[in-house]
Amino acid sequence: MIVDCGIYRAGHRAEAPEDLSDALAQARSSGGFVWIGLYEPTEQEFDRVTREFGLHPLAVEDALNAHQRPKLEVYHDSLFMVFKPVVYEPESDAVSSGEVMVFLGDAFVVTVRHGEGSPLAVVRQRLEHEPQLLSKGPTAVVYAIGDAIVDHYLDVVTELGTDLEVLEAEVFSPTGGGSRHTASRIYRFKRQLLEFRRASVPLAPPLTRLGDTGGFGSSDVPFVNDKARPFFRDVSDHLTRVNESVEGLDRLVSDILSAHLAQMSVRQNDDMRKISAWAAMAAVPTMIAGIYGMNFDHMPELHWLWSYPAVIALLAVLEVLLYRLFKRRGWL
Repeated sequence: MIVDCGIYRAGHRAEAPEDLSDALAQARSSGGFVWIGLYEPTEQEFDRVTREFGLHPLAVEDALNAHQRPKLEVYHDSLFMVFKPVVYEPESDAVSSGEVMVFLGDAFVVTVRHGEGSPLAVVRQRLEHEPQLLSKGPTAVVYAIGDAIVDHYLDVVTELGTDLEVLEAEVFSPTGGGSRHTASRIYRFKRQLLEFRRASVPLAPPLTRLGDTGGFGSSDVPFVNDKARPFFRDVSDHLTRVNESVEGLDRLVSDILSAHLAQMSVRQNDDMRKISAWAAMAAVPTMIAGIYGMNFDHMPELHWLWSYPAVIALLAVLEVLLYRLFKRRGWL
């Protein structure tokens, strides 16, 4: 459905007529642009917008089906760009992503939102309070959307880093290795980083393309104000920092997982040494008791008065010696 529709002239908003063709004609005649926002439209709802603005059918198909990776596609009369905003829920340690599709033309912007976590409402409010930026035309909308999404990436990376510090402290705690659920938590964290990277990493080439100019001061991307390209380069720099941070977190969580598995292996070896030491201490009295339980008539000390106390004393001495030996070697 259409969430919002407005005409913007010289950085200020004017209410758009119900007929979208009239709105586009008014925007072009006054040097402004139309901005239409839609939320999970159906094919029938989007047909009207497609006809009025002449959107390419392949881009329309992508906008309706969603589940796209971030990208920038250039068509004859419009640009099509996909963003993936990210939401992090600390309570469930879950990273989820939505989708924002942007159609950019000479005098129109059509935004299509899927899922949660979209900053479009905040972006529209911000631009309407910054007429100087909004006066740059439809390019300002694309820049503001990208800037808001990438800035939120930075916030999510900070939260992920904080959670990873807690997980790291648990793994390297004095108890060693954390709880038995630590490995599954580390694996889930790595899955969240993978979900985040699916949103942030593919966005780098489109932003670089929007910010770069060709050898003669122009670019292969139409409908973009040349004066806005430095702003796209700034967003691209922020995204590079995000991707480097996520890459660092991914390497760190892999190292933490390796350290956790190594700690678990060491603990298992310690347990095996302790079990072996106790088994050896139990084997000595078992062996002696087995010898004296063979029921032969002619055995040494069988009829000696002090044989029983002597054997018990011998067992006690042997057990103390074995205990001290294993304790000294760190097996107990």
